[in-house]
Amino acid sequence: MKSFYLTTAIDYANGSPHLGHAYEKVLTDVIARTNRLLGSHVKFVTGLDEHGQKVQQGAKNEGIEPLDRCNRIAEEFQSMLLALGISNDDYIRTTQDRHKEVVSQLLQDLYDRGEIYQAEYKGFYSTRAEQFLQEKDKVDGEWPEIFGEVTEITEKNYFFKLSKYQDWLVEYLNKTTGFIEPAHRQNQVLEFLKEPLNDLCISRPKERLSWGISLPFDSEYVTYVWFDALVNYVTAAGFGDESFENFWPADLHVIGKDILAPPHAVYWPIMLKACNLALPKQILAHGWWTVSGSKMSKSSGETVDPLGLAEKYGADVFRYFVMREMTVGNDAEFSFDRFESRYRADLGNDLGNLVSRLLHMTASYEQGITPTVDLEEEPEKKIMQLWDSTKDAVMDCFSTYQISQALDKTFAFIRGINKYADERTPWKMAKSEAAEDRQALQTCLGTMIESLRLANALLAPVMPLIHEKINERLGLAPCLLWKDDLVWDHRLAGKKLGEKTILFPREV
Repeated sequence: MKSFYLTTAIDYANGSPHLGHAYEKVLTDVIARTNRLLGSHVKFVTGLDEHGQKVQQGAKNEGIEPLDRCNRIAEEFQSMLLALGISNDDYIRTTQDRHKEVVSQLLQDLYDRGEIYQAEYKGFYSTRAEQFLQEKDKVDGEWPEIFGEVTEITEKNYFFKLSKYQDWLVEYLNKTTGFIEPAHRQNQVLEFLKEPLNDLCISRPKERLSWGISLPFDSEYVTYVWFDALVNYVTAAGFGDESFENFWPADLHVIGKDILAPPHAVYWPIMLKACNLALPKQILAHGWWTVSGSKMSKSSGETVDPLGLAEKYGADVFRYFVMREMTVGNDAEFSFDRFESRYRADLGNDLGNLVSRLLHMTASYEQGITPTVDLEEEPEKKIMQLWDSTKDAVMDCFSTYQISQALDKTFAFIRGINKYADERTPWKMAKSEAAEDRQALQTCLGTMIESLRLANALLAPVMPLIHEKINERLGLAPCLLWKDDLVWDHRLAGKKLGEKTILFPREV
């Protein structure tokens, strides 16, 4: 059976992790955990892109070897994954032998089949973007800031016949609806492809750049960093092994919108086509985090330390905020006030207070034992109907990667539980000695406990540690399969609950 193979862009070894890196990994992790809960065997891969001119220059400036610099940065990124609860199954580094072997094999095959040729190039080069440029790349006669310093060079290099496949790619995108999500990103790629493609320079002379994978057919050159990096997804799937067909093609590839075109939506599909490999089933391009309307960047000084937030508030609080705040595909504005507001309102007031007061009431009124539900009156029917509609809507949102909407609907249900309690007023019924009030109290507590169990199951992909803590108080193991755990069945009747807990302290 083919696994659900899920990949992210591999981070570039040219700096420390920032909010954008953290968001992409959390988003992909939520998708991975969702698919596991749906019963899929998931292979989730992320990693580090380590070659290229910027890495070589950075190491030289520090007076160390490029690999030593990459080892340090790899440790930073892997520490981030651990701190944020990312459940990746593999971490690929482009300096690993397994990757170098695949890059060399694919390059040699393309060269042998005439897909790569040597030619002299004269033109403009951006060190920051590590790519050759043309006059058409200018905006109002100037090079955009994203290219940094641009110089004019003349040198002999090897080129991949990218232009040969332009018509094929346009046809593929036109007939493959949903290949790139959101849809307007696919339209942007088609717009990009209205201009003729140049063949892709896939080498750099070693006299200018030594830090890279040597071309198998000419040891005087190293592989262009994008050609090297884009092969990692095939490497991690086990190219050349019998297991490769269990993983390839990738089911979903998650990247930022800034590296969609040309790298992942033009270079990569054409490379795969030329190598006689299937294309990924879908590419999901997410937006940027902004501060005061501008993209976060090291150069502007506008950055957010994701590990600092996770350390202060807990990884799950950070995960909740970034998933709730950004609609996948759009940009989102970061502010500490907004972060604090989500923490206090959604998590503290809606979820935290529900868990705390429910455990307290059950301990006070029922000796901590979940009561049996004997009544099914209008309030119970309403909350059960709300659950049915919530479950279906949330499943639809998760299936289309609309995590923010899934959380919005889940927390609407959580607020519905609190509203149900306010209507039933169990604290008033507990003061009555009447048999019907006693029965109504037990029904109320049992219904609330069952509702909390179900709501908590929906939180499992986004807030796995909080989910585990709540389930522990309910006497349950963490959810494994939603088909088993999203059924309203009052399975906790007669079970002993744990003690009251404060999940989201007011003072942090």
